[in-house]
Amino acid sequence: MFKQFTIVTLFVLALATLACAQKPSPAAQAQCKFSDGKTITIDYSSPRMKGRKIFGDLVPYGEVWRTGANEATTFVTTANVAVGGKSVPAGSYTIFTVPNQDKWSLIVNKKTGEWGIPYKYEADELFRVDMKVSQTPSAVENFTIAFDQACTLNISWEKTQASVKIAEAK
Repeated sequence: MFKQFTIVTLFVLALATLACAQKPSPAAQAQCKFSDGKTITIDYSSPRMKGRKIFGDLVPYGEVWRTGANEATTFVTTANVAVGGKSVPAGSYTIFTVPNQDKWSLIVNKKTGEWGIPYKYEADELFRVDMKVSQTPSAVENFTIAFDQACTLNISWEKTQASVKIAEAK
């Protein structure tokens, strides 16, 4: 009896381990470091395209999107920054986006710790700012948030990239 219990327990643990390792939208992080050592860190979940139509279908145009999967995407800055020219004091925030075919809006929100959707945090918005939208040269399978060397924030998925300049406030 003890041997059967041990085998069943090991089997259940193996299945649980496999299930955890196969997350469909694994955790990811993007970071930008300024010359003075201060940083911006974005933590998000990275869903996969898996042959689906993303923008205008899975992610509807004109609606607030959690900008990733699962929990809301976090934006933590140890520096005072300007996002698209708008001031963000050092601290912890969440970011959301409103995708459209030709223009996106980035929402920086003071509320943290939420799941992501439905979006009901308008009263906690620091601001909304326009993002530049462009086509990627090829399809991007994994939803990606990244910074370039100048700390421009780039959000890429499917064949779309939305960008906004971020600068350290002086």
